[in-house]
Amino acid sequence: MTAGKGNAKHVLVAGSANLDFVVRASHVPAPGETVLGRDFATFPGGKGANQAVACARAGGMPTRMLLALGDDAFAGPVESSLREAGVALTVVRREDVATGTAFICLSDDADNAITVAPGANASLRAADLPPLDDAGHLLLQLETPVEIVCAYALAARAAGVQVLLNAAPARALPRQLLETIDVLVVNEGELAALAGHPGSLVAALASLEVPCVVVTLGARGSLARANGEVHLQPAFPVEAVDTTAAGDTFCGALAARLGQGDGIRDALRYASAASALACTRLGAQASIPARAEVDALLRRSPAASASTYEALAAYCGLH
Repeated sequence: MTAGKGNAKHVLVAGSANLDFVVRASHVPAPGETVLGRDFATFPGGKGANQAVACARAGGMPTRMLLALGDDAFAGPVESSLREAGVALTVVRREDVATGTAFICLSDDADNAITVAPGANASLRAADLPPLDDAGHLLLQLETPVEIVCAYALAARAAGVQVLLNAAPARALPRQLLETIDVLVVNEGELAALAGHPGSLVAALASLEVPCVVVTLGARGSLARANGEVHLQPAFPVEAVDTTAAGDTFCGALAARLGQGDGIRDALRYASAASALACTRLGAQASIPARAEVDALLRRSPAASASTYEALAAYCGLH
């Protein structure tokens, strides 16, 4: 599940890249409701691209990304943001489709509602995967066709590359894909959809035959099951402004730390700190912190209290 310390291999991220159109409003509109918004801005985003930036910037890990872009004005900011973060790119250019976009309403209490138009992201093909000789980990998401995600995971498994899947957005996964995953990252809703039954988080974790499963719990924190053990990580307290890229920052930072040889407990803590910092700023990739900022937060943050761990354990069904 981890690479050795000092390993020169990189993390390869294969997935989506979008330009996000973000409107701030008092609240997220209900079905049929029109809400008068305020500020508007565009930000580079997409789950794959966000995670690649987090892996490189917050995790300090050599990172490459496979992505598909249209031949349009939206592609430039997306590509520039990735390169500025230090991500090496394998770009598939599609002239017949638009670059992916996402339309985000961000409420004053930091909730959001997101609609994604996949565009070129849906055009990735199995043959687009670059050579895996220098990759130690492959990080995947579900904003590209699931059959392509499965093909990439199978290729990585055959090459001896560790596979991390962020199973978002939630959808049913073929058994063949689950059998190729080394680390599965989900939120509570995604875990429930995959487990297929109600019950405690710990019971749902036990039902998934994946070596390591990580569950993000928003403001509560996160937990992981690995090697028969359950690890709890309370959230770092911050004043949340925009949670749009919090989960992606977590995934990218987690992949980076595992790629650098951390065990799951240390990787979980680092990813949680990076994710917390991402909540304090607007935008997707614009909110992702640098490694020095994450290290500083970890240095100045005291260990969570026993009562905090007990409350998290009770929520997860450990008591």
